Amino acid sequence: MNGHYYPYPMPQRNYPTIPFLDSRASWTPFTWVEKYHYAFSGPYNRAMVALTFDDGPDPVFTPVILEKLRRYDVKATFFLLGTNMEKFPELVKRIAAEGHVIGNHTYDHPKLADATDDAYHQQIQKSDALIQTLAGYKPKFFRPPYGSITESQVQWATKQGMMITQWSIDTLDWKGLPAETITDTVIANVLPGSIILQHNAPGVPLQGTVDALDHIIPQLQMKAVRLVTLPEMFSLTKGR
Repeated sequence: MNGHYYPYPMPQRNYPTIPFLDSRASWTPFTWVEKYHYAFSGPYNRAMVALTFDDGPDPVFTPVILEKLRRYDVKATFFLLGTNMEKFPELVKRIAAEGHVIGNHTYDHPKLADATDDAYHQQIQKSDALIQTLAGYKPKFFRPPYGSITESQVQWATKQGMMITQWSIDTLDWKGLPAETITDTVIANVLPGSIILQHNAPGVPLQGTVDALDHIIPQLQMKAVRLVTLPEMFSLTKGR
């Protein structure tokens, strides 16, 4: 395992500067945001920012992240994978017990745009059932792996009462980046309503993620930014 290991294949992404995202990339057009229950960021007129962590839980980094969040009295949103919830159920219970929000990140992190309808539904339903059992609610918030999802899949999830939530700041922390680089990425790009993507995935070098919290959180709090969960950001419930 090297410092740039990531346990899932990372597709190429394009980050255009035009006011919509290219449907040929793994991202989806902004017209979908207007049509469905779908977002990349929260309200721009309130000083709120959301920390989110994908791919957990992980027995190494999740507990340390939770301690950092407790120290700063901050709640975050954790998008968990079914396979990892099965391996580490006590960590799922701890995340919920400490007041953080759990979202669905599928069962085993496929690229959903390549999945059949049945496979897609099973990916969500299996993780829904685990979160219901371990945290006590069927999650409202869903994040597709890689940000990859089709319009018909967005439509189905919306009909299930889910909020499809992407992100507006990608820290690329899964590359094993140092805390300084992660912090600079966040502080240089943060705006009201920003949704920050970090990870707590097994087998990934994430010490930079942990250490960056000691810089990101105080700097944002000094600017009177409220760090909130996604339900608080969107004035929604955590379950459906």
